Formats: sequence, structure tokens, C-alpha cells
Amino acid sequence: MSRTLVGAVAVSAALSLAACGGGSGFADEESSESPSSGSETALTDDASQTLDVLIGSSGDAETQAVTDAVAAWSQESGVTATVTAASDLAQQLSQGFAGGDPADVFYLQSDYLAGYASNGSLLAYGDQLSNKDDFYPTLVGNFTYDGQFYCAPKDFSTLALVINADMWKEAGLTDADYPTTWDDLEGVAAKLTTADHVGLTFSSEYARIGAFMAQAGGSLLNSDQTEATADSEANIEALDEVKTLLSSGDAAFASDLGAGWGGEAFGKGMAAMAIEGNWLAGSMSADYPDVDYTVVELPSGPAGKGTLQFTNCWGIAADSPAQAQAMDLVEYLTSTDRQLAFSQAFGVMPSIRSAAGQWSADNPTLTAFLAGADYAQSVPTLQGASDVISDFNAQLESLKSSDPATILSSVQANLEPLLK
Repeated sequence: MSRTLVGAVAVSAALSLAACGGGSGFADEESSESPSSGSETALTDDASQTLDVLIGSSGDAETQAVTDAVAAWSQESGVTATVTAASDLAQQLSQGFAGGDPADVFYLQSDYLAGYASNGSLLAYGDQLSNKDDFYPTLVGNFTYDGQFYCAPKDFSTLALVINADMWKEAGLTDADYPTTWDDLEGVAAKLTTADHVGLTFSSEYARIGAFMAQAGGSLLNSDQTEATADSEANIEALDEVKTLLSSGDAAFASDLGAGWGGEAFGKGMAAMAIEGNWLAGSMSADYPDVDYTVVELPSGPAGKGTLQFTNCWGIAADSPAQAQAMDLVEYLTSTDRQLAFSQAFGVMPSIRSAAGQWSADNPTLTAFLAGADYAQSVPTLQGASDVISDFNAQLESLKSSDPATILSSVQANLEPLLK
């Protein structure tokens, strides 16, 4: 399966670029020179245009919060803007670009940046933002392509260890027992495992298991994404550790417990601990309000602390006839007040450092997530990497009975063609 993916990735990447298309040129009415993604030309500036804002929402709370914020900006600016919550964001973005009528402003995942930036679909406006120096540098790196800062990170999330406080006490554990090493994690997972629940759960995917890789000093790609490093000894050590946890019976994938994700398994009491992101807070509040839990940083591995971070940015179409208005909207949406309001509404963390103090004061039980920003590792943004990660995830499902080195060798073979 993995060997065939190498060719499939190349085909997928080509089809993706073809579907996204280049600039349609419909914005040329406002500017005689098309504002290509790498140029320093003036922004198009047609305030009579309605700004179309396309988002990929986590639910009603997020949709309403963004809609209200955009409406408030419209009232202040006098520019009409509409918000659409996509049913399939990736597909609708692609269709918009292919049809020559993309949304003006939209959520953009970091793993789609390279494809859209390389074919001229995106406006590289990051360096023109008045608050550009306030964003966390690691987040800026996620949305930098070919040396250009393309788009403002809208918020971010990291992974931490979530602990059921009642189960912790029942096992005779105290605050002094919070795990700080892999050995500690194995120990408390064993003490927490009973006939009714396992000690630890997480999803069978790179987006959770990758934290162990970071703690071991590993990654799928080197820091500038010019070399595949999937089959490193550090990554093998990380997957060996996860396999040890699974084989002991003190940890289990959420799917093996009959849950859709780690948060569900944790909320339903199927596990005493879970490796999850700060989006879990909203789910716990809405679906499992009676569960008392504590959040601590993930244990360190052989190389030290490590976690993963996840983020989207506010993309602006290179063909928008109202780029100046779109960028003004983005600055409004990424301001301290607005980001703190979004955080309260749907659980994300602000992407700007100036909001960290207030966010921590507002969310004292969740600060372990924010602490991870200092050492979080980003997921690969290389064009085509998402296909490789999907295959990696499929192989991880059988990690308990598989050889980690063999799995990682396959991932390495699938990543290398993307770098040529």
C-alpha cells in the first residue's frame, strides 16, 4: 500500500494544483497590475465590493462568533461582508479558485499553503500587517512559503495530558505524581488502569502520536522541510514507546475503546488520561460537564519536552478586488479583543503573544496548552505531505502488532519524492 502511494501523491499534487487554478484575473478592473503573491504592488481597493468570508467551522458557536465579529467590522467600516460556513472547506476553496470566483477571505490550513501559494492563488500580505510582530514565530513559520509570510495565523492549539481528577485520586495519586517522563507516564497509566477503564488513550494518528516523536527529538521533516527524517532512530524510539504502552494494556487507541476520538473516550470514562488538544475544553463543558479534570504538560521524552501545534490562517485571494478591505478585516479579527472573544466562544488559543496574559488569567486550568507554544513542533506543510500522513495514519492503526521501523521506512519512502 505504501509503495503505491509514492506515485499517487505525485498525481494527487498535480490534480490539486490543476483544480485550484491560477489567478483568474477578475480583479484587474481595479488595478492595471495584477497583485501576484510575491509582488509589492498596491492592494486592490474597492470598498463597494461585498467581501465573501469562507470558514471551516467546528460548530454553531464558532460560526456565530465569527459572523458576529465580521458584522461588527462591517458596521464600523461600512463595507458589506458575508460569512459562509463551508460543509467541505477544502473542496469549496478549490472549486472557488477553479471557477475564478474564490472567497475574498478564508480559513486556510497550513498543509494547503504551498499548493495555493505556488500557483499564485494567494496574496502574500503577512509582512504588511500592523501586528505582524505580535504573532508567535512558530506560527508565522507555518504560513511562510518561499521566504514570504503569506497570511495571519487566526489562532492555534497544542496537545497536553488531560487527567480525570477523581480517577487520579482513587488510584492514590497526588499532584506530585503528574508524569514528567515517559517512565512516569507508564507508571501512572498502570496504576490508573482498572477493569472499567484504561489508564491512557489517544487517537491512532500522527496528530497525536507525533508528540512522542517530538519528545524523542524526531520529526517527519527537518526544520526547513528540505529533508525527510521519518525513519530516524528518534522516531523509531518514539513509536517503540507508544507500542510498549499499547502492548501493556494500560493504554489504548480511542477507536479500540469504541470512541470516535480521545475526548469522547475520556469524557465517557473509558480512560483516566487522554492526549488531546485544547479544543477538548469545549466538548467537556458541553457534553461531559460533570467530569472533573486537570490538564498538565505532556511528559518529556529522551530529547526533552515536545508537543504538536495546529493552526489555520486567514487567507486572502490574490484575485480579490478588495484586498485592502480584506486585510483590514483580518487585522480586526486577529486583534487582542477579538481573539480573546473567539477563545471564550469556541476554545482556541490566541495566535498573538500580547493576548497570552489575559488568556491565562481567563483560563487558569488550561495554561499547560499555552506553555506548549514555546516548544511545539508544527506538522509538515510541504505540498503533498497530507497524503503521506493519511497513509501513515492507516499504518499506525496496527502499530501494536507492527514493526515501527518498517512503518517509518514506508513513510520515508513516500516523503522523499515530494522533495525532488
